[in-house]
Amino acid sequence: MTKATWDLPRTLGALRSSSFSEDRIGIRSVKDELRNNLICRLQCGTPLFPGIVGYEESVVPQMVNAILSRHNFILLGLRGQAKTRLIRMLTTLLDDLLPYVEGCEIHDNPYRPICRRCRNLIQEEGDDTPIAYLTPDHRYVEKLATPDVTIADMIGDIDPIKAARRGQDISDELTVHYGLLPRANRGIFAINELPDLAGKIQVGLFNIMQEGDVQIKGYPVRLPLDLMLVFTANPEDYTARGKIITPLKDRIGSEIRTHYPVTLDQGMAITAQEAWLDRPAPIEVRVPAYIKEIVEQLAFLAREDKRVDKRSGVSQRLPISVLENVVSNAERRALRTKEPAAVPRILDIYSALPSITGKMELEYEGELKGGDAVARELIRVAVGKVYDKYFEGSNVSQIVQWFDLGGSLKLDESLDSAAMVKVLGTIQGLMEKLKALKLGANEPDGVRASAAEFVLEGLYAHRRISRNEERGFGAEERKREAPREEGQQRPNFRRQYN
Repeated sequence: MTKATWDLPRTLGALRSSSFSEDRIGIRSVKDELRNNLICRLQCGTPLFPGIVGYEESVVPQMVNAILSRHNFILLGLRGQAKTRLIRMLTTLLDDLLPYVEGCEIHDNPYRPICRRCRNLIQEEGDDTPIAYLTPDHRYVEKLATPDVTIADMIGDIDPIKAARRGQDISDELTVHYGLLPRANRGIFAINELPDLAGKIQVGLFNIMQEGDVQIKGYPVRLPLDLMLVFTANPEDYTARGKIITPLKDRIGSEIRTHYPVTLDQGMAITAQEAWLDRPAPIEVRVPAYIKEIVEQLAFLAREDKRVDKRSGVSQRLPISVLENVVSNAERRALRTKEPAAVPRILDIYSALPSITGKMELEYEGELKGGDAVARELIRVAVGKVYDKYFEGSNVSQIVQWFDLGGSLKLDESLDSAAMVKVLGTIQGLMEKLKALKLGANEPDGVRASAAEFVLEGLYAHRRISRNEERGFGAEERKREAPREEGQQRPNFRRQYN
């Protein structure tokens, strides 16, 4: 339903004979409107929530059921599970335009006015009552729940200044200052982090959810509001900061559980969609597929690691932030070495530790070890898993033998790609293994250098070779089977580049 703004009826009389007739919008509620538009989308096969990945078979069908049932609902899940994005996308199910009495603070229905001001205006003006229009964005009100929210903020209060200016009695309905709920009338009202809302304020939502009205300051002001109420909450908050009181939970029609991506491909799709990689820069940015996989695998491992608090979760913002940091580190290196392309390496993932440690809540065991140590261990395991995807069953004995025979290598972060490829080319059998990554024959040095380092880091992840942060790659130290005599020194097989 789209109309040119100059072709819209501007008075109540013109509205009655238009497509916005009383039969069509006079008694239709917001929930009916959402339901009808959703049915049209389902019949046409139009995507319901474009950009939402991984919820197609779980969360989205439950949301569809809630809307078809005309339920108020809550999205319950850990941080970084797109709860807020989902509820904001409900506006796509609203009509393009909705008429209301011009100047009304609560966007009164011209055919069914509920506030005193609009009732008086229509009685005086009749068919000449001015009409304005709401867009979907104007019909969405969101409030982040905090402990300092008051009933006056949510419902409203008597405004003595307004009464004095208009010369009205303070008990007059026209002196009411409306809160967020009435101002969301004929739209969607969303409360984020519902458990943070004080219990007595949650009680204030009872009437609007069950009886469909609110009362202000004890005066006999009844406002039968037309609203769709949606909430979000984190299960961790039930005990950490507050809880949803039982009578309010009972009035919420559907409780929908969100979740993190189930598969690595889903996670990578979300990260690719949200990460800021297509950035203006004087150089080209090329992110190899295995780098993206390692970054995503890192998040999956963190969610399963016993040293990381599962009640807090590991947000999908972690791989997004890490990938952005990885690209930025590669960009910085390419700019300093004056290379035409920035290609991230494994060492760039280690440089992104600040975007990892701040997004993991550690258990006691993790706190003892330290956030940096836990993050480094997770990166090592992630590299090993992705390495197996490309090189499982591959014969790397030549590379390992090169280190066992005394070879060692230090890769400096500031080393340009051409110099790095030259150094890596001295390791027997290394460059031949890059065929498994399906590199083209004319790939730039940055791509080849990144791929070769990935192979070495994968061998280190599987303890085939060693690596020291200060000294670089070397032979893995192995224990001899024969016991040592007292005072005998263990031979040192860690031969590394200094």
